[in-house]
Amino acid sequence: MISLKDRTTLITGGSRGIGRATAILFAQAGSDVAFNYACREKAALEVKAEIEKRGRECLIYKADISKEAEVKSMVEDVARKWGHIDILVNNAGIWTALEMGAMNTQVLKETIEVNLDSVFYFCNAVVPLMKKDKRGWIINVSSTAGIRGEAGHSHYAATKGAIQALTKSLAAELGPWNIRVNCVAPGWVDTDMCTEVFSDAAFKESVRQSIPLKRIPLPEDIAGPILFLASDLARHITGAIINVNGGSVLCG
Repeated sequence: MISLKDRTTLITGGSRGIGRATAILFAQAGSDVAFNYACREKAALEVKAEIEKRGRECLIYKADISKEAEVKSMVEDVARKWGHIDILVNNAGIWTALEMGAMNTQVLKETIEVNLDSVFYFCNAVVPLMKKDKRGWIINVSSTAGIRGEAGHSHYAATKGAIQALTKSLAAELGPWNIRVNCVAPGWVDTDMCTEVFSDAAFKESVRQSIPLKRIPLPEDIAGPILFLASDLARHITGAIINVNGGSVLCG
């Protein structure tokens, strides 16, 4: 029922985790996919192969999304090769620790640049293309941390809360151009980002038990709602924050 045929998608952080699952699922739905990666070229090439195996085109870029010039260059190249960018998925992010009162300013700066500044850069570069086509889909990936806060990660939570406010603001601003802007806010997800903390089996089990559905989702469980928001099934949804956390946070 969901078809992205004849659409192109740009995903940030597509070589692993939620970005990887989203890239492959979008290709399966019929979209050509472009994505960036930070350093894992082998993983990026593997995703590219999976996309092409499904009969879709794929463009990959090694790009530092915290740098506006690299974002602009990437977007311009995709637009030059494909003529348009229909869907933007702002997925890339980092999860770092920060204790207030002993703050590492460099960690703070890097987290804001990667998690938040990059979203502004990509939206700023892609929106003119979408306005020209009088249609577009932007899906931002936030976190439950942006809803309830997260001790020891206040800077991370702040960036995710800001993404949710940005989503609502852009939904109102871009609606007249038929550009829908929504957000998916995952809770815990079994990705590389959580490998270190989940290496403690007891902690991982405590996380599982804290989730009403009693399971820690795979990246594919987050990619599905992202695909829904990019589809015509969600044509009257904009400015929404879709919580995908198994019931662990019941607010939005």
